[in-house]
Amino acid sequence: MISKQVEAELNNQIKNEAYSSQLYLAMASWAEVQGFEGVASFMYRHSDEERTHMLKLVKFVNERGGQAIVPALDAPPTQFEGLEALFEMLLNHEVEITNNINELVHLTLANKDYTTHNFLQWYVSEQIEEEALARTVLDKLRLIGGEKGGGLYMFDRDISGITVTSANDEMA
Repeated sequence: MISKQVEAELNNQIKNEAYSSQLYLAMASWAEVQGFEGVASFMYRHSDEERTHMLKLVKFVNERGGQAIVPALDAPPTQFEGLEALFEMLLNHEVEITNNINELVHLTLANKDYTTHNFLQWYVSEQIEEEALARTVLDKLRLIGGEKGGGLYMFDRDISGITVTSANDEMA
């Protein structure tokens, strides 16, 4: 049985993951309208992935005897200053999610909830990859000179296939 405190914080993380999905969907829509098909494709996939993260939490809470709450969400922004601002927002959001996950892990240890702690280790590893991916994309965008650089077409074309291998993956 899951404690009410851990259940409440897991439900908060469900909301965080749902908002992440909505934010990345809004980013995808903006990119698509701007003509950045590769960025749009990347963000649509990222949105789907975040929804999957949310659903994984929903099932876990319910399986542990709690009740997952489907949250109401604030509307994400629909306009972005440009690609670099969009990907900086992505990175900052992922860092915030990492901090939320770390606080949740700390709470599970304080509550001696080792089952939830073990479950959350997947999210800890996932956040390493999420942050690394956002940093890689920003680095590549800056490498071509940002939005004023001549390689924007190739950046947009290539981003749809970009992946990052985390240190955890390389150790396996």
